[in-house]
Amino acid sequence: MKHLILSGLLAIAAPVWAQHTVKVEDAWVRGTVAQQTATGAFMRLTAPQNVRLVAAESPVAGVVEIHEMAMDKDVMRMRAVTGIDLAAGRTVELKPGGYHVMLMDLKQTVKAGDSVPLTLVFEDAGKQRFTQTLQAPVKALGQGGAAPMGHGHHKH
Repeated sequence: MKHLILSGLLAIAAPVWAQHTVKVEDAWVRGTVAQQTATGAFMRLTAPQNVRLVAAESPVAGVVEIHEMAMDKDVMRMRAVTGIDLAAGRTVELKPGGYHVMLMDLKQTVKAGDSVPLTLVFEDAGKQRFTQTLQAPVKALGQGGAAPMGHGHHKH
């Protein structure tokens, strides 16, 4: 009887859980050098329904924020944003020079071959939050495009 009840509950919960699963592809973190205190995480996100990426967390960083890099009068500026809207079925790319997850106050150097745990926090249309955890491989500094990430070279 317990198995029947558990199966019934899983059958009911599975479609709800599936609706809240965002497809994460090609996640990676840019490697750092000694004394570097910040880097970026990049990936492609595709949601089955309209959701918003509202936060991120990682044990390798003291501060994790969602950032955007954009040109403003010939100056590349980086700023924290409150979230990124993900339209149902549309892929949003977090990439160097655009939206990304900024890992600051790094607790350690991250180098090629490492894997960085990331937890992404999403919010659905009903303001319900859900998380997804992933392991993002680290690419060597110089791979993946764009210049190294740090706050010393950008205006907020």
